[in-house]
Amino acid sequence: MSQDSPAAASDAQPVCPRHPDRVSYVRCQRCGRPACPECQVPSAVGVHCVDCVRQAQQRRRPTRTLLGGVAVQDARITTGLIVACVAVYVVQMLRPSLTADLGFAPVVALDQPWRFLTTAFLHGSLMHLAFNMWALWVCGTSLEPLLGRWRFAVLYALSALGGSTAIYLLASPVSRSWITLTVGASGAVFGLFAAVFIIQRRFGRDTSAILGLLAVNLVISVLGAGISWQGHLGGLLTGLVVASLFAWAPRERRGPVAVWGSVGIGLVLAALVAAKYLLV
Repeated sequence: MSQDSPAAASDAQPVCPRHPDRVSYVRCQRCGRPACPECQVPSAVGVHCVDCVRQAQQRRRPTRTLLGGVAVQDARITTGLIVACVAVYVVQMLRPSLTADLGFAPVVALDQPWRFLTTAFLHGSLMHLAFNMWALWVCGTSLEPLLGRWRFAVLYALSALGGSTAIYLLASPVSRSWITLTVGASGAVFGLFAAVFIIQRRFGRDTSAILGLLAVNLVISVLGAGISWQGHLGGLLTGLVVASLFAWAPRERRGPVAVWGSVGIGLVLAALVAAKYLLV
């Protein structure tokens, strides 16, 4: 073959595939193709071409669920919450004073505001713990992969706070409810029940089963002795609002709506507590 042929010229002078008029002896460390200075992306191990960098970024881009959350294959937050609740219950058995130290009571709520959330990790009996953890597992393993980790964690936390807030708002300073200690993850669990209902409605699925479960539990909450129906109601209403925010946000604005909406709900709960404090 003559050295003057086009093939010989191409071998002698490698050109950038994106800019064929530019000769480049620098090759991409990934694909081995020539890359002109405009198409070179420095890396820790040489130079990559812009096409390989773009492909790598696309592979790293997280997969989104139908509700905009980052898709996950496991329920790590759910498992962590269950482990935490079980561990705290073991500590309660070894140190009974922990219940009085971290449980929620309106009389000490503002002096020790962390009780609004810590009470959700305490339980009054083994049966109480078992029922809440079973419900958390059933709902969490369905919701967490669909919502993504941080949305699920926000839903759970705000529902727990909503339950404590309702107890504070509906308690009377001149009644025993003001000094009664309440514990349990039930408020947060009712928020998860509400989220299951909202998401099933969002996708047009049958909601009769979850409605029946909610009805039975609400009746038990009202008629059962030693059960805080206020906390259940507060968690349920908060879960409805948070889940509606996640489920019905416009597709192109799901991220900002979820973040700022969650912050707004937290501020509303804080404002309600402040208003009750001023009235009292």
